[in-house]
Amino acid sequence: MRLLFQLLAVGAVALIGGNITAQVKDNDVLTLAGGLVTAVLTLLVYGWVVRRTERRAPVEVAVKGAAPGLFWGLLIGVGLFGAVIANIAFLGSYEVEGKGSVMGAVGVVGFMAGAAVTEEVLFRGILFRFIEGRFGTWLALLVTAVLFGLWHLPTAGPWGAVAVALEAGGMLAAAYAVTRSLWLPIGLHFGWNFAAAGIFSTEVSGNGENEGLLRGVTSGSKLVTGGEVGPEGGLYAVVFGLLMTVVLLWVAHRRGRLQGPRNRTARHAAAATAAQ
Repeated sequence: MRLLFQLLAVGAVALIGGNITAQVKDNDVLTLAGGLVTAVLTLLVYGWVVRRTERRAPVEVAVKGAAPGLFWGLLIGVGLFGAVIANIAFLGSYEVEGKGSVMGAVGVVGFMAGAAVTEEVLFRGILFRFIEGRFGTWLALLVTAVLFGLWHLPTAGPWGAVAVALEAGGMLAAAYAVTRSLWLPIGLHFGWNFAAAGIFSTEVSGNGENEGLLRGVTSGSKLVTGGEVGPEGGLYAVVFGLLMTVVLLWVAHRRGRLQGPRNRTARHAAAATAAQ
């Protein structure tokens, strides 16, 4: 019941906020405002529902540690997608034709902030955490990666959903495992998406063209560019995402953050402690 209650509470905010933001997508200022409000409300509702259902402080979204987590996540996300674009450009499949739109990038900030926060809270803050608590890190990573890919199926299509699951589903879960905080995966998720749409003006998970700071165009093999899905559907993004997943899991292992499945006795003991 705790899992369902948390999913319903956060999902309602994500659904309503996402729909409102989508309705004003032609107005960059309103898109910025709608996305940021959605992000803040999602975090507040998540904190409230965790306190109510688990009787504990929501330390994974504690204000302390938010700044460095967001900073390093943003740095990794932008750098990683920048490396993807650099490799695509090296093959002549991405070219910058001129300056884009600053206001377009402003709108992208709001839209991607809302998406990054709601998706990380749902998939890593709720689903990954609950599955890991029962079955361990590895199964939680696998299951949430698959679900994250399926979440993108309507816009990205079958291959795009597989690519997102491979390059992002595991990477973002591993980012959470490293710190046991949602700030690093939120920053990484936002940085990747903002670089794709807000800087290089490419499609993100098949959601249509974006107008960012640079007016860029892709051409050539879909294996490289990702075609209608955007660079996320290309092999460079998949390979770079998998490599970062391995690095983050190695760091999590070195820090002793990977968890094995809990046996029934341990689960009952934990439940009894939480009920006291």
